[in-house]
Amino acid sequence: MTPRALIVDDESPAREELRYLLEDAPGDLNVQVVGEATNGEEALVLLRSLDYDLVFLDIRMPGLTGLEVAEQLRELPKQPKVIFTTAYPDYAVEAFDLAAADYLVKPFDAERLARAVERALGSGSSAQTQEAGADDGAEAAPARDSSPPDRERLVRIPVQRDGRTVLVEGDAIVYAAAARGYSSLKLAEDKVLVSFSLNELERRLHGHFCRVHRSYLVNLRYVRELVPDFRGHLVLVMNDRQRSRVEVSRRHARELRQRLGV
Repeated sequence: MTPRALIVDDESPAREELRYLLEDAPGDLNVQVVGEATNGEEALVLLRSLDYDLVFLDIRMPGLTGLEVAEQLRELPKQPKVIFTTAYPDYAVEAFDLAAADYLVKPFDAERLARAVERALGSGSSAQTQEAGADDGAEAAPARDSSPPDRERLVRIPVQRDGRTVLVEGDAIVYAAAARGYSSLKLAEDKVLVSFSLNELERRLHGHFCRVHRSYLVNLRYVRELVPDFRGHLVLVMNDRQRSRVEVSRRHARELRQRLGV
């Protein structure tokens, strides 16, 4: 049976865009949008009257917030999978505390949406587990790219801030860290969330960026020191104000030393 979806967003253009992206999603994605709601109260009425498989849920809406709606979904006999779709990255921790399947920060494309749906329906969980885990014994293979490894090019990463899309220069990123459903970028004075996976960031950030762990991608220009920890693992001390420390996995240590010439 085709999964049935409900779109909840107080803005009509956002609902229309999501419908379009679902229709335009790559691969064999087949989701039937059978309802729309403009606020949390309306969404709960629909969710209590029909079994849905997926709910695309905005967070900031008049009345009930998306987080409050997700909390009440726990009372339903059949709980749909929730994918948050929002312009604000600030609520990701609260969203995953509510067992969200994914957290998409607007704007997102059809490919990113398709991965979220696949994860929610159960076919994308394995890849995500490999990306976000921290056990050094079962690492996912680093992403490969056909581009020359040291090619210099202008790279900007879109970051959502206060309803605006801010383009962050690649050179301003100290390191990127994987998290469930998103990644964090450590900047010189700030840390921000983006909806890209670490593998996606690795494909975008060529040249002086290096994967040092399945959960970390570092800007080699910010590496200040290489020090061993108490287990004998290599740790990078970064040249930012906080002197951030980034763990290096054993499988990536040799490549890192070669890239740094040590």
